[in-house]
Amino acid sequence: MRILIAGFQHETNTFAPSKTDYDDFVRGGAFPAMVRGADVLAMRDVNIPIGGFIRAMEGPRTELVPAIWAGATPAAHVTREAFERIAAEIVDAARGKDFDGVYLDLHGAMVCEHDDDGEGALLAALRAVVGPRVPIVASLDLHANVTRRMLESADALVAYRTYPHEDMAEAGERAAGLLKRLLTRGTRYHRAARRLPFLIPINGMCTMVEPARGTYGALARAESAQGVALSFAPGFPAADFPECGGVVWGYGDDARIEGVVADLTDNIVSREAQWVVPFLEPEEAVRQAQAIAARATKPVVIADTQDNPGGGGDSNTTGMLRALVKCEAQGAAIGLMVDGAAARAAHEAGAGHDITIALGGQSGVDGDAPFHATFRVEQLSDGYCRYDGPMMNGKETHAGPSARLSLGGVQIVVSTYKDQMLDRNLYRMAGVQPEEMKILVNKSSVHFRADFQPIAEAILVAKAPGPLRADPADFPWTRLAPGMRLRPLGPVFKTP
Repeated sequence: MRILIAGFQHETNTFAPSKTDYDDFVRGGAFPAMVRGADVLAMRDVNIPIGGFIRAMEGPRTELVPAIWAGATPAAHVTREAFERIAAEIVDAARGKDFDGVYLDLHGAMVCEHDDDGEGALLAALRAVVGPRVPIVASLDLHANVTRRMLESADALVAYRTYPHEDMAEAGERAAGLLKRLLTRGTRYHRAARRLPFLIPINGMCTMVEPARGTYGALARAESAQGVALSFAPGFPAADFPECGGVVWGYGDDARIEGVVADLTDNIVSREAQWVVPFLEPEEAVRQAQAIAARATKPVVIADTQDNPGGGGDSNTTGMLRALVKCEAQGAAIGLMVDGAAARAAHEAGAGHDITIALGGQSGVDGDAPFHATFRVEQLSDGYCRYDGPMMNGKETHAGPSARLSLGGVQIVVSTYKDQMLDRNLYRMAGVQPEEMKILVNKSSVHFRADFQPIAEAILVAKAPGPLRADPADFPWTRLAPGMRLRPLGPVFKTP
């Protein structure tokens, strides 16, 4: 069997301040850097979907033909030029070739300057090239906004089941199993899909807590009992287009899959109130953390969720830093604070010296502003580190010239490039030992839990000013599907 494999990942926050261009995919950022050809196969041991797919499909009777793998840190729209260059490489690799199947490692929430549905456009273009008989299978992120065009263009789509995404490679393995079945049986699956009537806050999707944990447990039980393949993507609630939101879908041998998908969807909708998420104001979060830390032996972790670079933030807002300083927090650390100018100033001054700068605050969001102060440069770093935690274990990242600054009892890890604080090594690269701190403020929403929850006394979620609105109802929506509730039990969207 000859299988074409490729990857193209982006989670688009249409309300974010920075667009995503071709160079962002070249560097990767939160993802591995762009690779082509045989270098794609070298990703077999990284915890990403294509790694799991490669391992599951390897064998003497299978030839995997890699085209390109590209992913970029979540931000605003993918530029037309970036999309067309990368998509063209994938489609051209399939053109005129005798492939038995195609596998794509996709996200499912890509919005481009010229097309709301990047993955749907890519899948449709591939289908036009390979024809109706060659099966196309893709893996998707749990935060995919699954569209009708995606479902109709692919033979099978399969989504992650954990958030934090510890099962990315497993999703690739499940995609491989679906492709093998398609190639063996020679006939297509019967497909069913249902859309949720309300948007779910990102923080409410965490599968380490209810109701998401129970929902995916019910999904796995139904899948096993019914002999079907099921997926549930709660969606990425920061993309202003009509098909934003959660979808349940599945594949089976006959029309019975319709009832299985309907039952799972009804179960989710019946518990709508459980998907509501409470949030803390910045100072309230710090005060609570101080009270808990006073009697704790492990750090209290606060999620600076609205500046999560994994959801489109630029990781440079100052609301939580201001709260830490105002509350005179001790033994506290915050990271990553992305400010290339501040990192350069620290490197020019050197460790042990003071620098007076305006740190961060470039988001343009109401309530955010640069933080003017004199900081001590405690340690310098080249920004290189390897992830050892469960999320993307084995990934090597480069956050650019970095530094650890201090102000009173607060340590600030400043970097040049964006990276979500989802691995403890991002603190260690600048000399912060996270296990020894009393309070950690992570610019992340949920992914940090994979590596930080085992060392945390408690986890709090703060709502400081930032571009990734934790409550979807706070976004200035203009193009959602009429009637969609903007949060669980929340107001209904009406066309302006």
